[in-house]
Amino acid sequence: MSDSSRDTAEGAGWGTTERGAYQRLMPPKTEKISWLNPRMLWVARNGVLASWFGDPTGGTRSRWVAQRAACGAPADRVIRRDDPDRFSFLVIGDTGEGDDPQYAVVPGLLNTGQDTRFAVLASDVIYPVGSADDYDIKFFRPYRDYQAPIYAIPGNHDWYEDLGGFMRVFCGDAPPLPPGPRPRPLTRAWLRSLLWHRPDPDDGRRLDEAREQRSAAAQQAVQPGPYWAIDAGPVRIIGIDTGLLGTLDAEQGAWLREVSRGPRPKILVTGSPLYVDGRCEPCAIEGGGTVDAVVRDPDHHYVAAIGGDIHNYQRYPVRLDDGRTLQYVVAGGGGAFMHATHTIPRVNVAGVTEQDFRCYPLRGDSLAFYSRLYGRRLRMRRFFTLTEAEATAVIAERLGIKPTRAPGASTRVTRRVRLVAGLLGTGRRPDKAKRFRLPVRKIYTSLFSPGSATYSPPFFKCFLRLDVSPESVRLRCYAATGNRAQEVAPPVEDEVTIPLR
Repeated sequence: MSDSSRDTAEGAGWGTTERGAYQRLMPPKTEKISWLNPRMLWVARNGVLASWFGDPTGGTRSRWVAQRAACGAPADRVIRRDDPDRFSFLVIGDTGEGDDPQYAVVPGLLNTGQDTRFAVLASDVIYPVGSADDYDIKFFRPYRDYQAPIYAIPGNHDWYEDLGGFMRVFCGDAPPLPPGPRPRPLTRAWLRSLLWHRPDPDDGRRLDEAREQRSAAAQQAVQPGPYWAIDAGPVRIIGIDTGLLGTLDAEQGAWLREVSRGPRPKILVTGSPLYVDGRCEPCAIEGGGTVDAVVRDPDHHYVAAIGGDIHNYQRYPVRLDDGRTLQYVVAGGGGAFMHATHTIPRVNVAGVTEQDFRCYPLRGDSLAFYSRLYGRRLRMRRFFTLTEAEATAVIAERLGIKPTRAPGASTRVTRRVRLVAGLLGTGRRPDKAKRFRLPVRKIYTSLFSPGSATYSPPFFKCFLRLDVSPESVRLRCYAATGNRAQEVAPPVEDEVTIPLR
């Protein structure tokens, strides 16, 4: 097994290394998505409109589910597989940018996952707006050599064109959804409809040709809708659709409570993580209650909740009052740009401390990555750029923790290093953080993430492999940096064994 980022800087992808072979898988030309581009932000405006004028996804989702039921989908939306008691599957989150970071994940995923029974895509299958024509280079081409079914739950970007592309690809080539009821004039819904982004009428004209890349019988999977459950071996995997704003409609909430009953161990896969960046985000259900309350209920027997949307890896082992430990995982590092981890403050939430918490990339690597990025963007490389050792050392100082990877005796934390760390939003100890810092950190992570600004390793991408047995689930987070060493033998960045009994 190769070194991980927790072992050496070379294991993290730093230093002079051989670039991987992932570029051979890519098409000659790829779209460069940048979330600093006003045109891109305008195309993806539906999320903002939903927050201003009301979220229509609950009603649209209900119509999609009714359409699939009329076409023969099972009423309980459970996919019943014939997997043995011991099997493995993959989870890959936030994949679909169609550029270097997404394709850099593929070689290691194929090496590590060649014996897995299926894969689950967790959130944002296609950027920027879920168009059907984007599935060619952002889904079918990168995963054409994965010889098993792929199921998916949509993220907010898949909803920016009312989920039409997602439903056509994953739900039995669903026909277009008939128009819904017209809103009354001069209402909030009417104003929203005037500005709402809708798909091009010709969207999907290349979809049949794209499907040929994953046309083998062993690769086929049809799911009953945007949310579903899979009975596989001894576990039930439940995928929920959190739409544009990270919530559940009442109909889906009632289904979740029903499908969660019973003693079978369960794993939740969701488009919005329940624990992230040192805080709990319980996910409201329309009409009352939260997804986290459903997951915590001892009668439902959940053992893990895995969420996409945030483009890195985090794990929070939360010990409940009844003695159980639930593993809350963020797994959105499957292909989109990297969300910073160095902005995460020292963790102290629901009894989980910094000692229990795990993340990838390590905070020091995240800070070093961003310092290089902004050194180039601002043409101030000498000032902004931190070595990985300097970044590791200043993280340890600001958070009051031991460095995960020793920075070296000669590394000094200078005034410049401290200033750069502060400018780039580095987290603090809770007792040292002032109240005004939280909005600054939110603004930083939402506006100054790298977008598609980096096309050379290390990318700090990741995917999960879960090995299931009647006794336990072994969850491992594998790294993908874009370098050859991590393609051939993907390092394990985190591992936990979750008992089922």
